[in-house]
Amino acid sequence: MTVAPSPAPAVPTARVRAGTLVRQGRFAVALRRLRRNRLALVGAVLTAVFVLVAVAAPLLAPYDPARPDFDAALTAPGWSHWLGTDDLGRDQLSRVLVGVTASMQVGVVAVLLAFVVAVPLGLLAGYYGRFADTVVSRLTDTMLAFPFLVLAVGLAAVLGPSLQNATIAIGISQIPGIVRITRAETLRLKHLDYVGAAVANGAGDGVILFRHILPNATSTLIVQATVGIPAAIIGEAVLSFLGLGVQPPSPSLGVMLSSAQPFIADAPWMAVFPGLVIVLATLAFNLLGDGIRDILDPRGGTR
Repeated sequence: MTVAPSPAPAVPTARVRAGTLVRQGRFAVALRRLRRNRLALVGAVLTAVFVLVAVAAPLLAPYDPARPDFDAALTAPGWSHWLGTDDLGRDQLSRVLVGVTASMQVGVVAVLLAFVVAVPLGLLAGYYGRFADTVVSRLTDTMLAFPFLVLAVGLAAVLGPSLQNATIAIGISQIPGIVRITRAETLRLKHLDYVGAAVANGAGDGVILFRHILPNATSTLIVQATVGIPAAIIGEAVLSFLGLGVQPPSPSLGVMLSSAQPFIADAPWMAVFPGLVIVLATLAFNLLGDGIRDILDPRGGTR
């Protein structure tokens, strides 16, 4: 008598479908919350505009941002130069567009540098505690004793004036804050039931940290990134203003503000437009961060 083989269980397929449905449900909920949060939509649109400008600035600039035109020096905003010109006759619009590229580059790269260093340190300090927590906490406390901009200026002065060194200085200055946040999230998450279940099943520390704790701390870290990028943009402007960041004649928002100082009374547009761009970039990322926080809030609250 031949016995027909029993069909393979469909449990794995059902689990895959269930997981897909859960992800789709979360995505739909996130979209609904985003549509209800108009400030988050404004922040997302403004952020997208700044990213596009940073990528396409060389194509969008109507003039060479470094080429002087002494006959057009200190020209007020008009049809030929929408944002006017500076004391050397360089087109302000072209310089602002290319300056956004430098600011966005510093903002993104500095935050990535800070996260690469700070997240592992925060995970180790929060998970293992004791000696690791003591060492990491004392180092971060020492760095946090200095305000962010003061620490960045000091590091940039030691490293030397350049865009790369300014990026490194700003990234290092953001490390202690990210370490603190990652450590706090790790301390909160490591006592939850699913982490205890993973320990009971024999999961190693690496699996627990990078498969259970870190993914569940991602939402908080994403919000922190949207806070860190505008801080880095302001930091780059300050360092360039002081001569420790982008070096003339390369355009930068901070360099433009520094060049505008002697001409505030006669050509206020030299300072107004770069300053306005810095304000809008900071506002865009802050609104986006608030929106992401509300979207990822499991309680479903909106602002």
